[in-house]
Amino acid sequence: MKTTEEKDELNLITLAQQYSDDDKARELLESLLWPHGAYCPHCKADMPYKLTPKATSKRPARKGLYKCRTCRKQFTVTVGTIFEDSHIPIGKWLMAIFLLCSSKKGMSAHQVHRMLKISLKSAWFMMHRLRYAVGRKAPLGKLLQGVIECDETFVGGKPRLGDNVTGTGYRKDSNKVPVVALLERGGDVRTKVVANVNQKNLRGFIDDNIVRDCTVNTDQNQIYHSIVYPIVKGRFGKHEVVNHSIGEYARHNADGTVAHINTCESFFSLIKRGVYGSFHHVSKEHLHRYCDEFGFRWNTRFLTDGERMQEAVSMAEGRRLTYKQVN
Repeated sequence: MKTTEEKDELNLITLAQQYSDDDKARELLESLLWPHGAYCPHCKADMPYKLTPKATSKRPARKGLYKCRTCRKQFTVTVGTIFEDSHIPIGKWLMAIFLLCSSKKGMSAHQVHRMLKISLKSAWFMMHRLRYAVGRKAPLGKLLQGVIECDETFVGGKPRLGDNVTGTGYRKDSNKVPVVALLERGGDVRTKVVANVNQKNLRGFIDDNIVRDCTVNTDQNQIYHSIVYPIVKGRFGKHEVVNHSIGEYARHNADGTVAHINTCESFFSLIKRGVYGSFHHVSKEHLHRYCDEFGFRWNTRFLTDGERMQEAVSMAEGRRLTYKQVN
């Protein structure tokens, strides 16, 4: 079993050369998901014992099988994770996770299908399960603080023949979907796909994700003045507005701070480059998962690709997504 220092050096070559074997790949997954030893996914009891297959048995136990001493249930490392009930080898799962974590602008299911030699349907479902895993919500009580940038963008393009288009103004004759982001400078980003940019859809999202005494930067959109200003004022915070209509994109204040939403727009540019260059098309039903994927890479941007992969694997626990749910 690899030590922590050795696992930090994980890369695609190492995964292909050393962990293409099913047994070694399973051992690596066990070390990543169970860093302190195996425990039962059913009752959370520790100290299970491993069932060793016997050559003389007519029905030998499969490799990697454990049995809980408390609830007496059998399990493997994949039970209760996104890997459960998958017929794809664990080695290919690990390579897919590395590809997702190391590709700054995303990796399409078609590309995974070609590189890992699995069916397109399996690759599509696999990538959605990975996005679902890394899209886990922030811990309870962990709110954005300091200087926060808030902005919205519209993802999509021109409608196809037969599409029901209801957009107005900027979205007229398009099927663009609004995505709102709250980004802490030097910290995490949180996104939300909304039907429309209005008070009903934005107020709760902003109110639930910022702390007291924070500074929120927005553009001149009036919707933010009617939502953000009352929220930060009630919490003794500050609302800074940059007016793009007059060519103002960054304003240096007298107190030494800089008002802008350029970091938020940089994050949006990654999503759009991924949609245009890698995925080519993203449906409205699944857009939130793609946003979660880009948000995960942004929030772990200070980690190496190997460390980011380990973080993604640790988030796979307790996450189940069936084909019926995603299709």
